[in-house]
Amino acid sequence: MSTLTFSLIQTNLFWENKQANLQMLEEKINAIKEKTEVVVLPEMFSTGFSMQPEKFAETMDGDTINWMKKVAANKKVIVTGSLIIKENDAFYNRLIWMLPNGQYGYYNKRHCFAYAEEDKHYTPGNKRLIAQVKGWKINLQICYDLRFPVWARQQKADADNEAEYDVLLYVANWPERRNTAWKTLLTARAIENQCYVIGVNRVGNDGNNIYHSGDSMVINPLGEVMYSKAHEEDIFTIILNREDLLNIRSKFPFLNDADNFKIV
Repeated sequence: MSTLTFSLIQTNLFWENKQANLQMLEEKINAIKEKTEVVVLPEMFSTGFSMQPEKFAETMDGDTINWMKKVAANKKVIVTGSLIIKENDAFYNRLIWMLPNGQYGYYNKRHCFAYAEEDKHYTPGNKRLIAQVKGWKINLQICYDLRFPVWARQQKADADNEAEYDVLLYVANWPERRNTAWKTLLTARAIENQCYVIGVNRVGNDGNNIYHSGDSMVINPLGEVMYSKAHEEDIFTIILNREDLLNIRSKFPFLNDADNFKIV
């Protein structure tokens, strides 16, 4: 059965400084020595969690998208993370799934963080993105989405006992003061959806002097932590095994008993 290798980049970010962030991240990506297939960056990796989209938004043919295309092609990896995008007079916190050949998918953050007035600046998305690579299916979500389990919930297994996805991936700027919720909910999502969960968060203070402890994690379908790092920058590469995932689902076929539902 296939494996899939992810490299998680937990990093501080230069506040609202695109060029500095892109240069720093390119250096970190190029420094990855292990063979890898997917590189995961934090939420709003080019700016930090900015509420000034009028100043920092880009288009889908802007500098950061072109940077992602270049890095993905040069490194021969998928690069993913979110940034500020303007489209049709609206602003989005948009996750990009960039392939090495320059093709991409995207997901607009569904749940805008009203506590920080994200909802006053950004338009929420209304469609999930489940990317596919090497037979794996990856559900891509952003930060605050983590608090809303229905949006991530696996559909009931189909007649062939196939689940909707295999990996649930969150990119984030999640503050340290609420890191208990972050760690608890990542674990809960893995257990209830019988999937691997990857959460990539930033570290350091942002421009509002809000501290982020990272606590990036990889969790297996049993809720066991395979990786966790707090309070410091880190680049971590991990190989996920789909056979292990399918064995767990076969031994504990809980998804067969799930409720049928439809998100509207």
